[in-house]
Amino acid sequence: MKLKRKHHFQAEVATSSLNDIMFFLLLFFLIVSTVANPNVIKVLLPKASAAQSMTKQQVSLTVTSDKQYYINRQLVPFQDLEATLIKTCEGLTEPTVVLRLPGTLSVQDLVDVMHLGAKHKIKMVLATDKK
Repeated sequence: MKLKRKHHFQAEVATSSLNDIMFFLLLFFLIVSTVANPNVIKVLLPKASAAQSMTKQQVSLTVTSDKQYYINRQLVPFQDLEATLIKTCEGLTEPTVVLRLPGTLSVQDLVDVMHLGAKHKIKMVLATDKK
């Protein structure tokens, strides 16, 4: 006695829920990318009415309200700031240092940092927030 199947078995992959998964992943990564902030050190910047974008090679110099100095997110004591700044800008053509200082610091703190740039002919730009 020979029995035959009427329908042959074919392997199938159910992809109906794959669209939902991909949508939720896309939504998750969009939300996470807008929340992520590349500048880890939080500083309240002074306000300015005009903004200028920069396309040159940048070095970030951040000063916190308790006068801690960071070059590209690396803590540097003030005594070593000049040497570290020169070392960081050494290989760059036309280096630009973006200064991020809170508005609560005195003008003398800003002048102390900008004097280092003027002494070694490094262009320094003060970062501000929009009004």
